[in-house]
Amino acid sequence: MNTLKLGWVGLGNMGNPMVMNLLKAGFEVTVFNRTKDKEAPLIEAGATTANSPQELMEKCDVVITMLSNDAAVKEVFESPTGLLSKEYPTKVIINMSTVSPETSRYLASSCSTHNVHFIDAPVSGSVKPAQDGTLVILVGSSTTDYELAKPIFDVLGKTAIHVGEAGVASSAKLAINYLLGLNLQGLAETVLFAESNGVSKEDMLNIINAGACGNGITNIKAPSILNDSYPAAFALKHLVKDLRLAKEAGLDSPLIHPLFNSYAAAEKEGLGDQDVMAILSSLKHKQ
Repeated sequence: MNTLKLGWVGLGNMGNPMVMNLLKAGFEVTVFNRTKDKEAPLIEAGATTANSPQELMEKCDVVITMLSNDAAVKEVFESPTGLLSKEYPTKVIINMSTVSPETSRYLASSCSTHNVHFIDAPVSGSVKPAQDGTLVILVGSSTTDYELAKPIFDVLGKTAIHVGEAGVASSAKLAINYLLGLNLQGLAETVLFAESNGVSKEDMLNIINAGACGNGITNIKAPSILNDSYPAAFALKHLVKDLRLAKEAGLDSPLIHPLFNSYAAAEKEGLGDQDVMAILSSLKHKQ
């Protein structure tokens, strides 16, 4: 039995399976979600519910947030019944949401003012790794806080990499999602170019995945491309947000601007709630 009492805010596609894994590992978990019906399967599995983020801080040793964007995270921290509504010495907050490095540093400073420890811990991986407990967790914190949280990370991920202080992990997350965007844009363009010149997408995907250009993401996305169906493992709109954050954080390389414009156009075309691989649909319509 794990003795740390955990609180969790945010039960979306990622949060729900992550909490389930913590429950299976023997952690005591209390959850808060504005949409209460999302709590039901977790309560059935042994979680308890709280009426506010503040209640989580009162009850729990460590509170974890997994939310969609900077504004949502700040609201949970700063609202009148939020995580920082009082001082909570010795308590720890882990933000696993993808936010800007600037927001992570701001949250770390706010937590310090309230005598709360803060860990910046965004994850690399989508729904299936969240379900399987094989996420890659990028950690920005003190060494002491990292060691305290490691039993949690060991349940949620296959590895946790301590990259530095708060804000550094958020930078690492934006960097890896930039590479993700480049991979998927390149994969989509390659398949479409091959098809337009008489190579079936089945054959082209086999060529890619059998050779040195194949990688984990090209293998994972092949079934979606073959079926021309893109249920969201990682919604395209979230990658648009992450690419925008990377630009705002100073990424000004030759490829970031056309890459961002391509995904932003796909979101405007109504593909935001589909998987990131739906970029192929957007590009196909432009041929």
